[in-house]
Amino acid sequence: MSITTISSREFNQDTSGAKKAAQDGPVYITDRGRPAHVLLCMEEYQRLTGLDASIVDLLVMPDSASVDFEPERAAITPRPLGF
Repeated sequence: MSITTISSREFNQDTSGAKKAAQDGPVYITDRGRPAHVLLCMEEYQRLTGLDASIVDLLVMPDSASVDFEPERAAITPRPLGF
């Protein structure tokens, strides 16, 4: 993974080059010498945000082994029918 740094002017003049560089790693876009934006490929963005996770991955509780859960037994009593 390589990090590329380009100025805002360079980004405006060569957007396709910046997109190609984002395939190899993040592209820092500077404004007056200071980092202002980061360009990422979609796969990297999804990996960082967790948007590519399945519902099973999202529901996993990594610390579930340490959780004690013993629910009370439900007391269900029938009611007499009124005909």
